[in-house]
Amino acid sequence: MDSEQTLLNSRYVHVFFMDGVGLGSVDAAVNPFVTAETPNLDQLLDSEDWYLRGNGRLSSQRATLVPTDANMDMPGRPQSATGQATILTGRNVPQLVGEHYGPKPNPAVAEVIREGNLFQEVAAAGGKAALLTPYPQGYFDAINSGKRLYSAVPLAVTSAGWPLFGADELRAGKAVSPGFTGQAWHDMLGYTDIPILSLPDAGRQLAAIAGHYDFSFFEHWPSDRSGHRGSLAAAVSHLETIDTAVGGLLEAWDDRTGLLIITSDHGNIEAKDHRQHTRNPVPTVLVGSDHDDLARNINNLADIARVVRGVLALS
Repeated sequence: MDSEQTLLNSRYVHVFFMDGVGLGSVDAAVNPFVTAETPNLDQLLDSEDWYLRGNGRLSSQRATLVPTDANMDMPGRPQSATGQATILTGRNVPQLVGEHYGPKPNPAVAEVIREGNLFQEVAAAGGKAALLTPYPQGYFDAINSGKRLYSAVPLAVTSAGWPLFGADELRAGKAVSPGFTGQAWHDMLGYTDIPILSLPDAGRQLAAIAGHYDFSFFEHWPSDRSGHRGSLAAAVSHLETIDTAVGGLLEAWDDRTGLLIITSDHGNIEAKDHRQHTRNPVPTVLVGSDHDDLARNINNLADIARVVRGVLALS
């Protein structure tokens, strides 16, 4: 942590967000977690079947996993906009707007996000916050032209006055690609000067960057795409990619000064017998010195913001 950092409460929080990851069944023909090799999360949670719904709360020496309700007492399948808004505001957004909605916020969801979220609260308290996932120039051009809308997370960031990161921050090692390595920036976006990272190095870089902020958020959206598209085998490979990156993050994470929260907004990838979201609980994993006590406060997505507020003394 550098000398420019001023912690609000002597600790910092990082949210490692995986879009569309739920706790599923034991059926290997449906759930890619069953055959995926996830040694880092297995070791963290001291369990080889932590990914199953119905296991209940799991606690190890270093971490606690809480099956977290994403349905928020509403019918239908949870969606990204309302789920992410709930995580970032601590409010039951599907209930407030009358439905699960997504993928991008509609005016009602956007209004709830702008009314107050964690990025705004950190700014008001004099702290530092950032979204560590960068965007290419084409994204900014589309936003500025009105051809594209912000999803819930960048809307929360910009509503607080924080800048979104781009290629410059990625080159400088101040951000990490949503696909971890940066290879897609070469292959699909034409940014041939972007450094290529190994998966463990990407995780270690996330841990290092997070130490410069009171609150930071990393959005890994390809997991939701892998749920909607592609084969079961591809989903297995994708989960193994996430685990390898998380391994680097855990290796570099300082449990004494940082709280790491790994979570999702709704289920999807854990049920490859269809291409829709699920009503399964999502895994929320807390890593830090008081993970067990903090995890007792989490039942649904809205509780995650309350834990962050408590750790950062925002309320």
